[in-house]
Amino acid sequence: MTIHKIEYSGRYTDLSHDQLVQKLKETLTTSRFEHVLRVEQTAVDLAQQYGANIEKASIAGLVHDYAKQRPDDDFIAVIKQYRLPSELLNYGNAIWHGVVGWIFVKNELGIDDLDILHAVQYHTVGHQYMNQLAQIIYMADYIEPGRDFPGVTEAREITHQSLAEGVAYQTQQTLKYLVENRKPVYPQTIVTYNAWVPKRN
Repeated sequence: MTIHKIEYSGRYTDLSHDQLVQKLKETLTTSRFEHVLRVEQTAVDLAQQYGANIEKASIAGLVHDYAKQRPDDDFIAVIKQYRLPSELLNYGNAIWHGVVGWIFVKNELGIDDLDILHAVQYHTVGHQYMNQLAQIIYMADYIEPGRDFPGVTEAREITHQSLAEGVAYQTQQTLKYLVENRKPVYPQTIVTYNAWVPKRN
């Protein structure tokens, strides 16, 4: 994996790359911080391969887990304040840090770019409409070099052949895991599955 030093233009965040990295270092545990650095690098690699905006890929890769270690009460308060679907209260951080976490990214980091915010919002459960950046973050989080699970090598190979096929593969594997382990399935996961998987069989 190539290590990239990204110079930010100021269009998407007032923070420099180093300042954003430092803010995340202060916010996250060491292991989570190292994960977001790997996701950033993977996202930038994918952005270069597929001709996407490298700066947006860098920012979104770094901030995708910004809210990962917030206390549950923070998420519950935001769900109620913003009148998000009350069904969200039946789930937890694994869903919330993306579906709700983008709000913390917007309010606390001052990032207003919709492509970046959607990439954060969709990275946990996907979405029926994911643009190129959202697909890149969805996959970078799944295939970054620290990931080690059955099928990850195949996921990497597929993603480097086709982003959309990578999205389909991850979504199918995630749903399969949840069903086999009798875990609750957030409804958006099924919507994502129906949008991305059947047409690629």
